[in-house]
Amino acid sequence: MSAVLRFDVNLSILFTELPLLDRPQAAADAGFAEAELWWPFAGPTPDDAELDALERAFGDAGVRLVGLNFDAGDMPAGDRGLLSRPADSDRFRANIDVAAGFAARMGCRALNALYGNRVDGLDPKAQSELALENLALAAQAAHREGAVVLVEAVNTVENPRYQLDSAKAAVDVVDAVNAATGLGNAKFLCDLYHLAVMGEDLPAVIAAYADRFGHVQIADSPGRGQPGTGGLDFDDLFGRLTDVGYGGRIGLEYKPAGPSTDSFGWLPRDRRSGEGNA
Repeated sequence: MSAVLRFDVNLSILFTELPLLDRPQAAADAGFAEAELWWPFAGPTPDDAELDALERAFGDAGVRLVGLNFDAGDMPAGDRGLLSRPADSDRFRANIDVAAGFAARMGCRALNALYGNRVDGLDPKAQSELALENLALAAQAAHREGAVVLVEAVNTVENPRYQLDSAKAAVDVVDAVNAATGLGNAKFLCDLYHLAVMGEDLPAVIAAYADRFGHVQIADSPGRGQPGTGGLDFDDLFGRLTDVGYGGRIGLEYKPAGPSTDSFGWLPRDRRSGEGNA
């Protein structure tokens, strides 16, 4: 069964030349009706004024938020998630209901939970057990809001301490969370860039795990630029996603080679609306 593809723009990596609250309108001006975000606040529990301002920015621009990260810590400093780290577990838990609640009021149905880096001197099994416990809590909160929780593999070339660096590793965690909760709302975030950096066979990943996909993200490799700046065959990859019936979204999560507005030439404007134009 084939499907049409829907694209959204990640406003935490694109349009960063603008203040956060100006980015939804910039996305709309570029033709996008849907966007996603990493956790956009400095801490796990922003005040109501911050949440209200971001909601207004999206509403005024007519852009829908379709993906949101749980708090992942200080990303510029190297954090890549909190949920598997004992020292950071309480911060993650404090964020669960805040993120799920904000997603619900925005109509967002996908929450990405970055797994986190290894902790020196701690048994990896202990980190895995804590991660499963916290992911189960996140999945339960997301379920109450009609949302899914995403688990992502991240390349360890650029992020050497991250614990899930293959499609299989991430899918194994997804399956474990679903077994623990019985809810079935944990899904695999298939970031084709990260998998390509790790040398994975992307067509094989799509064939093997498409039924577990909750979201797809893209950037070209090498370089993490927009499609056409590296060596990935996106026409082929998009065709494969269509052929397996992938019905989710494809998030543009790349570093533009120049101004963000100049980086979308590979995607015709009539395919940026989020309505699945083929």
